[in-house]
Amino acid sequence: MKSYQVKFSQKLPISLNEAWDFFSSPANLAKITPQEMQFIVTSEPPIDGKMYPGLIITYKVSPLFGIKLNWMTEITQVAPEKYFIDEQRFGPFKFWHHQHHFKAIDGGVEMTDILTYGLPFGPIGQLAHAIMIKNKVEEIFTFREIKVNELFGKYETRSPQLIIA
Repeated sequence: MKSYQVKFSQKLPISLNEAWDFFSSPANLAKITPQEMQFIVTSEPPIDGKMYPGLIITYKVSPLFGIKLNWMTEITQVAPEKYFIDEQRFGPFKFWHHQHHFKAIDGGVEMTDILTYGLPFGPIGQLAHAIMIKNKVEEIFTFREIKVNELFGKYETRSPQLIIA
């Protein structure tokens, strides 16, 4: 199986706690997923609202051509306000391992996603990746970047200030 990896980073002008609360909540996934994917979380939220290792999350999603698919992921690792990892248990990919990292920075938080995935169907899957899947994955992360900036504001790099006394 051929695997692919995407790394995406984004800085936001919010606290680490705010970022963690938003991104670790399955209820917020639909808010940062393109509407044409018809992304719906079908599982019940955790009892206390907090993510934990072993949490199973189920979805309905239409990644291509409006075809609805069932998708199930498991949260395999959680270090609060540092990272969490979700892995597909069944769904459209042969392999899916998605790391979500959070780091406090001056004036906000930096989020880094590392997504490693593989497709079924051998050479046909590789061709599908080259023709459309790669672009679709990039489109999803681009949409998310824009949507997250709309929700939380754009992180502005602060220039050093010269103070003359």
